[in-house]
This record gives sequence, C-alpha cells and structure tokens, in this order.
Amino acid sequence: MRTGDFWWGTAASSTQAEGAAPASDWLQWEDAGRVPRSGDGNGFASRYEEDFATLAGLGLRHHRLSIEWARVEPEPGRRDPQAVAHYRDVLAAARDKGIDIWVCLHHFTLPVWFVDSGGFASAQGREYWKRHVHWMAETFGDYVHGWKPVNEPVAFAGAGWLLGMHPPGERDVGSFLEQLEATYIAALEAARILHGSGRPVATIEAVSPVFAASGSEADESAARLVDDVYWGVWTRMLGEGVLHVPLRDPLEVPDAPDVFDLAGFSYYSATSISADLSMGPYPAGAEVGPMGYVPWSEGIGIVLDRLADTLPGRDILICEHGVGTTDDDLRCTILSDSLDLVGAAVRDGVPVSGFFHWTAVDNYEWSFGYDVPFGVIDAERVPRASARLLSDRVAAGLYPPVAR
Repeated sequence: MRTGDFWWGTAASSTQAEGAAPASDWLQWEDAGRVPRSGDGNGFASRYEEDFATLAGLGLRHHRLSIEWARVEPEPGRRDPQAVAHYRDVLAAARDKGIDIWVCLHHFTLPVWFVDSGGFASAQGREYWKRHVHWMAETFGDYVHGWKPVNEPVAFAGAGWLLGMHPPGERDVGSFLEQLEATYIAALEAARILHGSGRPVATIEAVSPVFAASGSEADESAARLVDDVYWGVWTRMLGEGVLHVPLRDPLEVPDAPDVFDLAGFSYYSATSISADLSMGPYPAGAEVGPMGYVPWSEGIGIVLDRLADTLPGRDILICEHGVGTTDDDLRCTILSDSLDLVGAAVRDGVPVSGFFHWTAVDNYEWSFGYDVPFGVIDAERVPRASARLLSDRVAAGLYPPVAR
C-alpha cells in the first residue's frame, strides 16, 4: 500500500458551508419556497481558519471545497474583487494551517445568468464555462493541490431534470439524458484545461451498487439500465475514450483517459431497482436512514473491486463517504467498517490514493436543510467521537499492521 502519500481529507461545498450566493440559481430555488433557507451555511466563510486548524489537529490534511462561480462572477464578465480576495484568503489560510486544498468548480449550483444562457447544454454556455475554468486556474491555481472539476454529473442532472428536486425542477427522461451528456462534456473540457497545471485532476462520480428488486426479467432489465447510467457512462469514458449516454449517440473523446488522473467517486448506499425504474433501499429489510437509504459499508468494497476490474491500473480516489445521522455511534460503526474494507482492498492491490470524509462540520443538506448532520464536527465546532475515530485511523495508517 501507499504509506506516506495516502490523502486523508474531508469535503464540503460552498452553498452547503457558506449558504446560497445572491446571484445563484439555488437562492432563486429557496426564494420560490422549494427548499429550506441555507442562510450562511455552517459559518465557514467566517470560521475557516478555526476549521482548518481543527482539521490539521485531527490529521485530516486534505480538504475539498468549491469556489462558488456565482460569487466570483455574479454577472457575465464582471468579477467581484471582494469575493475573489475572500477565496484567496481562505486558500492562504489553509496553506498556513498545513491543509492541502482540492477545488471543485461546480457543485450543483450555478449563476443565474449562466443558466439563462442555456447552461452546459448550449454552445454559448460552454464558451462561458471554458472561460471560467481558465480564469479559475489563473486566479487560484497557485494555492490548489488538486482539482475535482464537476461534482457528480449523474446526481446533478438527475436531481434537476429527472426527479425535479433541484433547479430547474423538471421531470423528463430526455432532458435528463441531454443534461447528463452536457455535464460530462463540461467536466471533460475542464479537465483538459486543468490537466496542464501539474496538479492532479479527479472525477467525482456518484456511484451505487445496483441490484434488481427481484429475480424477474423486468426488474433485472431495469437494473441493467440504471447501472449503465451510474457506472457505464463514466467508466467507458475513462477506459475507452467514448462518451455514450443511453439513448444518445456515442461521442469519441479519445483524450478522456489521459486528462483525468484519478477515478474519483462518492459512495453512500446501494440501490434496488424495480421494473418501473423506481428506486428502493438495499439491503431489503435493513434500517433506512433519514436520507431514505440504508448506510451500508459493504457497498464501498463492492465499488472498489468493480473499479479495479473495470479500470485496471487506474488510481482511485474516494471523494466522499459518510453518514447523515444524529446517531454518531452509527456513524462510527459505518466509518470503521468502511475503512476496514478500504484497507482490505488496498492490501489486495487496489490503487486507492485517498479517502475524503463527507463532511467535516455539519452543514446545509439541500432539501433536508439542517436536519441531517453529516459532520464529524458539530455546528458549534465540537468534535464528535467519529472525529477521534477518524483521527486515530489516520495516525495508525489505513489499516493496522497484520499480525505475524
């Protein structure tokens, strides 16, 4: 296994930690009464130095944050100097505290003006996006350890255009597939630009082991389709240089395997699929958490084994894993079991480069507001037992020495 350079970290996003930006589509969503108010998030915008010091003390020396596009460019072509200075201060403070920062350029929320231009699916939007990526690299790149350009294309497109949970609130399969393809193209365009920076570039893919709800052919067929959306699209892109979203024409992207240095993913649960494409919790009969799924450590081992088989030799990064719960004992159990499985995978030769816990400090959880805590540190900045567990695992190494 890797010893000295395994990346232990945490992850968060701007909207969740700082609240919705005034020029963002998420604030519009809040104003429309679609979701709870985010306010100032968990106060990270004013408490970042304290938070970085705490993380450094725990040994969690990598942190992924998003620099909110709607804050730094509230109108097309007009950058906000105060917002730019603020984010540079945040990045400088992280460096001072010994925290290596990974920057995400898009974590679900966007400037209203960009959405009005057609977003990722329009030619004008793509040009705006490429301009933004270049500017981000030039403006903040000197403080960045690594890039994770686009957070969870499947979750972004699914929540906005299939499930109606996020802006723009549509429920249309064709629109979902179009937006999914467009978001992957945006991620690729960003990776092409950022790859030359000398910093590692990772995907962040929302993955879930998919199981048919029953042994019927109808359920099995539906499960294969959903599995292709969760897994097939991005693994073909990284493995074969082909972007092929179901029901859309394949696109040749021969540089895709090269511009992403790491196959990064987030994992929270497995999913059961019925013939009508409805999703249910898995394993059946297990206790469902407040997010509507079963926190299930075993799935992270399944994910790692599958990635090792599907993308042999590709460095893998666990970009998010955590449990939304008020029961920190449960969080400790899931975290401990999951890390045991990660350690076992590494021992078996799976090239895992790092583990980022979601999240550090309790924050805003989209449509759930502040009701589902994910942090190993509470909003008052008191570390939980799970923080100590994670810190102890960092100190001990990915897994304890094997007795001989």
